Amino acid sequence: MRYLGKKIITLIMTLFLVSVAAFLAFQIIPGDVVTSILGTEATPEREEQLREELGLDKPPLERYVSWVNDVAHGDFGVSYRYSKNMNEMMSVKELIGDKLPVTLWLAALSLVFIVLVSIPLGVLWARSSNHFLDGLLGVITQFSMAIPSFFLGVLVTYLFGIVFKLFTPGGYVSYKENFSGFLGYLVFPALSIAIPKIAMTARFLRNSMLTELKADYVRTAYSKGCTDKRVMYLHVLRNALMPVITFMGMMIAEILAGSIVIEQVFGLPGIGRLLISSVSTRDFPVVEILILYITFVVIFVYFLVDILYRLIDPRISDR
Repeated sequence: MRYLGKKIITLIMTLFLVSVAAFLAFQIIPGDVVTSILGTEATPEREEQLREELGLDKPPLERYVSWVNDVAHGDFGVSYRYSKNMNEMMSVKELIGDKLPVTLWLAALSLVFIVLVSIPLGVLWARSSNHFLDGLLGVITQFSMAIPSFFLGVLVTYLFGIVFKLFTPGGYVSYKENFSGFLGYLVFPALSIAIPKIAMTARFLRNSMLTELKADYVRTAYSKGCTDKRVMYLHVLRNALMPVITFMGMMIAEILAGSIVIEQVFGLPGIGRLLISSVSTRDFPVVEILILYITFVVIFVYFLVDILYRLIDPRISDR
């Protein structure tokens, strides 16, 4: 309970600091939100009216406190740029809620590919040490890690979309219309995100397993008559996975960052595209909530990694 309490306090403090930084950043950015919305030909009276409607006429501290209070109660405000009709602005919660599942499923599929491919590949690589396969996997993973995500997305689109015609580039299907078609389309952008991460994780696991193979407990296990597979999978792999789990948890932030670029390449209506468009149009309420969301996801994943790490290795004390 003590450990859990410390982690929750850390989460709250981090979200608070990020919220302050995000709010202050948009206060010092040059330009006027009202002018960007109404244009340069709006009358001073109309500008003042809109400024009052958006609460921009209040001091920054009062606006920040009001914003935090609203967010704590589930009110994320309204978008400056998106609207339901000519007279009603769209709420940030509704706007993000429509695009959030796309990014979450994209990240989840990417993580599934990373886990399912990198762990067996890393084990195979470790068992093939000092063989031809060792050098071949080294070259392949090094090449995979060096490819920029946007170029990999273009390459996947060309190979699987145009050459092999396994999917239609730009033919995104909404999860509300056809969920299986939605997941089928996400496979290829998820691969674009996952391939460099698979190479990194497999290389990390291979090095971790080679280090564990030199430990004393391995020689003890062999002296007791344990088979090679039992030593490799029951003892070595379990201990080698602990730093890999931490590494994969840290990779969540990279997956979210990669999704911003990949969503542009594949035309996915996720929060990555929304974040880019909102920054360019100065839609601050949307950007601030998205920053808090990404921060929360990353910290929450780190928390889950810590819990999983403690379950795998009971020697870790409650500190």
